[in-house]
Amino acid sequence: MASYIAVPRDLTKVQSKVMFNLTKRQLICFLLAALLGVPSFFILKRFGDTSFAAMGMMIVMMPMFFIGMYQKNGQPLEVIISHFIRATFIRPKIRIYKTNNYYQALKRQASAEKEVEKIVRKYHRVSSPADIS
Repeated sequence: MASYIAVPRDLTKVQSKVMFNLTKRQLICFLLAALLGVPSFFILKRFGDTSFAAMGMMIVMMPMFFIGMYQKNGQPLEVIISHFIRATFIRPKIRIYKTNNYYQALKRQASAEKEVEKIVRKYHRVSSPADIS
């Protein structure tokens, strides 16, 4: 009987595990969730029964679990949320498509050069060498 081990083909997606088969990020998030969840359990247990306290503890701990575990396309949850907020609320809804026509740019450049040349000629006429002597 042969046993097979699954080896990922893309080794860039492999993350180093620190402890309990968790990455450093996951371990930190789980510890923060435990630091928030356990005291909330005991605080909520004073106001209700054990099931109420357990549900409250889960609600407090779930965001930290999602931050530690969820990844999409190699990006963690906070990066995905920041992209969503930027695309939905910060950037304008309608983005106008503007092209930079090369020929119009050449025309603008030529007209700017003509204007500069006109200013230079006017300056040279005013300050000619005959005026100096």
